[in-house]
Amino acid sequence: MKILMVGDIFGRAGRRTFAELTPKIKAEKNIDVVVVNGENAAHGKGLTVSTFNELLSGGADVITTGNHVWGNKEILEIIDREPFLLRPANFPEGTPGNGFCIFPYRAKNIGVINVMGRTFMQPLDCPFICAEKIFEELKKQCDIILVDFHAEATSEKVSLGYFLDGKVTAVVGTHTHIQTADERILPQGTGYITDLGMTGILDSVIGLDIESIVEKFVTCRQGKFLVPEKGTCIYCGVILEIDDATNKMKTIERVRIIVE
Repeated sequence: MKILMVGDIFGRAGRRTFAELTPKIKAEKNIDVVVVNGENAAHGKGLTVSTFNELLSGGADVITTGNHVWGNKEILEIIDREPFLLRPANFPEGTPGNGFCIFPYRAKNIGVINVMGRTFMQPLDCPFICAEKIFEELKKQCDIILVDFHAEATSEKVSLGYFLDGKVTAVVGTHTHIQTADERILPQGTGYITDLGMTGILDSVIGLDIESIVEKFVTCRQGKFLVPEKGTCIYCGVILEIDDATNKMKTIERVRIIVE
């Protein structure tokens, strides 16, 4: 089995790039299932009903999110009825939506867990304990378990990778929008990368207009953040190859495609 996990889709350009390249990658690489982080899909913050459907039409099977999940209130219309749309599982009890799912594919059940980091981010329940608790539930039902760890600190991401090594199939980081070059299989067999990267405008500051963000850093004044819609785009993610007989990781391949 091959699973494609795609980094944070940012704005209209990201959605367009995802929809354009995903069918080609699926065909060329024999991809079975696609998991994508979509929390920035609607103009850089949140998801709307239409952008959610656009990602599904573009090839997504499971959509994860993160700290911007509530960036657009329209998501509240669908998050409780869409089983493969996730928000971080370590949000407070009673929060709408679910933090994990089981996606059936042929004879396999694929568990997907979405958790969010705490370092330099919101104070939430412990993502380590939360992920482990969900793993204990899913391991009885799933052949493959994937974790999207939406976190800022590389040390926290690496730590979760080792914490879950040998338990889950793969741990991938999202949120920073900068793809890391550390894809590997950890000592106990779990696939890992610190950050998948971003799918959106390449010549930007993590998806946003360069000038407005540079001005913020130079002047320390908060201006209006603009989302560019035209320009060279980048498509980032990883392809996980998993042994059909053992459900163990075989390879993890980084994907980084530039589209002029």
